[in-house]
Amino acid sequence: MGKVVKDEYQTDYVAGQDNIRPFGLDLHNWVFPVTAVLVLLFVVGTLIFPSAAKEMLDGLKWDIIGMFDWFFLLSANIFVVVSLALIFMPVGKIRIGGQEAKPEFSRMSWFAMLFAAGMGIGLMFWAVAEPVAYYTGWYETPFNVEANTAEARNMAMGATLYHWGLHPWAIYAIVALSLAFFAYNKNMPLTIRSAFFPLLKDKVWGWPGHIIDVLAVVATIFGLATSLGFGAQQAASGLDYLFGIGAGINVQMAIIVGVTLLALISVLRGLDGGVKVLSNINMITAGVLLFFVIFAGPTLAIVETIWITSSMYVSNVVPLSNPFGREDEAWVHGWTVFYWAWWISWSPFVGMFIARVSKGRTVREFVTAVLIIPTLITTVWMSAFGGSALEQIQQGVGALADEGLTNVSLATFQMFANLPLTEIVSFVGIVLVLVFFVTSSDSGSLVIDSITAGGKTDAPTAQRVFWVVMESAIAAALIFGGGDDALGAIQAVAISAGLPFTVILLIMTWGLLKGLTQERKLMLQRGELL
Repeated sequence: MGKVVKDEYQTDYVAGQDNIRPFGLDLHNWVFPVTAVLVLLFVVGTLIFPSAAKEMLDGLKWDIIGMFDWFFLLSANIFVVVSLALIFMPVGKIRIGGQEAKPEFSRMSWFAMLFAAGMGIGLMFWAVAEPVAYYTGWYETPFNVEANTAEARNMAMGATLYHWGLHPWAIYAIVALSLAFFAYNKNMPLTIRSAFFPLLKDKVWGWPGHIIDVLAVVATIFGLATSLGFGAQQAASGLDYLFGIGAGINVQMAIIVGVTLLALISVLRGLDGGVKVLSNINMITAGVLLFFVIFAGPTLAIVETIWITSSMYVSNVVPLSNPFGREDEAWVHGWTVFYWAWWISWSPFVGMFIARVSKGRTVREFVTAVLIIPTLITTVWMSAFGGSALEQIQQGVGALADEGLTNVSLATFQMFANLPLTEIVSFVGIVLVLVFFVTSSDSGSLVIDSITAGGKTDAPTAQRVFWVVMESAIAAALIFGGGDDALGAIQAVAISAGLPFTVILLIMTWGLLKGLTQERKLMLQRGELL
């Protein structure tokens, strides 16, 4: 008879047991008030001293990026290796929520939600702007390749996919799987601190856990508010480019109000009738737009670019991931480490949302859907949009060829200008951007609400309404009161939070592997796995 395995991950703690319930709300006694005070202090201080705040926080951000570049690169590589290994390890058969658990959503709806939350909005702007920036030498280039050459074109596509491929999705996969496993297989609260139970045991329900959750909420709020603020500016630029209505404060405020109203409707309809429906609309719209660009644009060049992007990514992913002795340090700091810190600071939000909608999936199915499939789709998307833009530049067609990359938020629309049905395509692009913002706002409020409610997933709807309004109010206040300086300061805070969260993610990775290994032993002991 084999050795009896004892389940080490048992706790008497119940989600929400430390909550207070004023006015019918359901709030964690420590996480909510501490977060509220910190956010208020940051926002007020930034509004009063926007330029000074941006200068100070930007300095902190770049100091962190400069000193810990190797740490970010090395850690991201670890997340990729572990995520890929989970697909093939025996623990891949473990099902989130138990072997009898059934998925809440169809595969298509599930994938649409995780992709929309993950990075859908970024692809609308950077799929054109990033490869154009590398190719034209608008910014430092990877490996210091000479701009406007065939080598620069190929490297531009490979390096762009590097930033949007396996590495960011591996970061999300580690966080999401850790949270889903401990919440649904070990009946712990759906909150960041639960993933630290293997290290801290029941101490995780005290101050160490409070600090972890507060940091997660602050990073999520600032990340969402920053994205909504910059997104409003970008959408306003697109509307101005298309309709000539201006891109000033009034237009930006109107966009924020519109996005907020749609997000509130989505919240009131619930997860199934809100985020799921919007995410499905997103995926269908994005799919139609992608196929239009492929077949209305330079089709043969795009097909060739898909091969170039894939091959350059595969052949350069290891050199690009090298954390030591790089000669292209300016590019690494300005692009790669900046991206990694941003993805990591977003990981509590995206990871928890993916965990929330992934019950009933096996570990193998989960990691494949979160890691491999998005990378493949992103390859096609980047090749279609970026390849079309680079082809236009090489042929001397359009504003990107004549003027170069003058405005990141307009780059995609400048590429659209050389396709048939320009006005319709550009309008569809703007709609897609706005709906992506709505899904981010709704799913973000769900995540923040869960953490500030002590890990409960059934807190009153009014709380999610509160967080939707709060995210938008912060973004609007920053735009109105401080403009780019205020938004840049808050963004710097979110990115700087990437450093402590990298440590948190490494601990989560260890805890996840330990938890899954023991769970497999328990399941073998109970005869639940062959």
